[in-house]
Amino acid sequence: MIKRVICILVLLFSFSNFGQGFTKHKVVKGETVPAIAQKYKVTPYDIYKLNPDSQNGIKENSILLIPKSIPQPTSSAATPKTPALNKVTEYTVVTGDTKYNVAKRFGISVEELELQNPEIKESLPLGFNLKIKSAAAPKSIINPEKAQVKESDLLEYTVKAGETLYSLTRLFNLTEASLIGLNPDLSNGLKEGMVLKVPANLSFAKENKNTIKDLTKSISNQQKKKLVLFLPFNASKIQNDTVTLVSERLKKDKFLNMTLDFYSGALMAIDSAKVLGMNFDVKIFDSEETKNTTSAVSIVSGADFTNTDAVIGPFYQVNVEKVASVLENKNIPVISPLSKEEGKSYANLYQSMPQNDALKNAMFDYMRAKNGNIIAVVDPKKNAIKQYLQEYQKGIKLVGVNEKGGFVGDSIKKYFIKNRMNYVVLVSEKTGVIFTVTNTMQSALKDYPLQLVILEPNETLDFEEIALSRLTKLKMAYPSASRENETLESQQFANAFKKKNRIFPNQYAIRGFDLTFDTMLRLSQGQTFEESANATVSEQIESKFDYAKKMSGGYANNGIYILYYDEDLTIKQEQ
Repeated sequence: MIKRVICILVLLFSFSNFGQGFTKHKVVKGETVPAIAQKYKVTPYDIYKLNPDSQNGIKENSILLIPKSIPQPTSSAATPKTPALNKVTEYTVVTGDTKYNVAKRFGISVEELELQNPEIKESLPLGFNLKIKSAAAPKSIINPEKAQVKESDLLEYTVKAGETLYSLTRLFNLTEASLIGLNPDLSNGLKEGMVLKVPANLSFAKENKNTIKDLTKSISNQQKKKLVLFLPFNASKIQNDTVTLVSERLKKDKFLNMTLDFYSGALMAIDSAKVLGMNFDVKIFDSEETKNTTSAVSIVSGADFTNTDAVIGPFYQVNVEKVASVLENKNIPVISPLSKEEGKSYANLYQSMPQNDALKNAMFDYMRAKNGNIIAVVDPKKNAIKQYLQEYQKGIKLVGVNEKGGFVGDSIKKYFIKNRMNYVVLVSEKTGVIFTVTNTMQSALKDYPLQLVILEPNETLDFEEIALSRLTKLKMAYPSASRENETLESQQFANAFKKKNRIFPNQYAIRGFDLTFDTMLRLSQGQTFEESANATVSEQIESKFDYAKKMSGGYANNGIYILYYDEDLTIKQEQ
């Protein structure tokens, strides 16, 4: 009874803000909340306030309450008013915004953003009107939903059978709101044969780019190429150390060990390039890095990089961005070797490690491609993933875990479908929840096709308490930036590495080889690195390189594997 009274009070409070009541809207096939909001000239957040369940997705023929009249904010959805210094700016959250990129845009920290807007402490709701006080005017913001686009800057794309609004946003690397902003008719639903307008600078090569190419078969020995590696040896810290001190440092300094492993793999790549007759001048510099500083920028300023064909490193994201910044006007590709962070974008910056959201997106793309029925069990403390699911993965069934970690197996079983693969996405590290979910799934295997899925590493699953047989029986799947390679080629590489270094290669050594060798191969194809990145997907020992141009500038690597635990206790790759 008390809960019901509270709900009524919340609704009354919401209606009092709107003044003129609300209207009802019946959802038609293909409609989205952003499209409906645009139709009624309200924000998605206004719809979510009146229809909380709509945050989990909307269904055809369901009824939404829409406010009739809302005072319009003085700023657009994506272009804040240019403020006088220290004055409050209003900004409305749009699809694709995160606390990090909004705070960065206004030159403040995430903590300051949350302090100024306590309502976003747990999540950043779509359509929420932020009030931001910053010490400087915000950076220029380009919003595809509102921007005036010239017809000459657009291309036409015809919708194919089976395509969905979601699949098109993935194909074009656009948000739903951006696509609808360019094509208002999408508000009435997506239909086969529709002709859509999309930015002309998008690459459509992706459709013909899925075949992995063996770059060793098309090496073109032309003029000598120049490659630079920035590796953080931090030699100045150890140059006066005794042999004993160096030995002790190597035992304790994980970052130095990682650097040396990566370096040893890179040297193997350089040797392999020579064997294949590739013509290279390779220079390796000590980038002398901390998390916020590097000598790489001063090295670039003091040396002639004019004819450099590509740069690998530094390691830390903020440092590789500094190098990309100073080399951007020369259009020299700068490749980030290890970072998964999403930072500043530069036209010449290539993120060679797939970012975390890209890994999650790939997993959901795979499940949807298999026409899967997707159910997610989410721990209440996993707010970031819950928000991600609600904003970007519409149509999945969300099952919550209570604050005490309690969970009833029947709450997922009721969603199982007999004639489709049922994917259960587990987002919890609580042992009790893991047991309940896996027990429920195992007992239902005789009646339903089922597969367990995780989106990121889960330490609880590594404990002996969770038997490996439990996970293999459910063929637990997960997205990964690297594969398990048991081929003859991989074994030969491992043996050659051991012969040279007296130890088998670890993940950083293999990464050093894969990235350096792939970069050298791309530069030996009779085209620029950028041309190769746009045209070709490649694969080395453990890594895939599938570069795609980002709307914000630069390139991201979407070379991701979907792996699973097989019943023979090995890890295999999904086809």
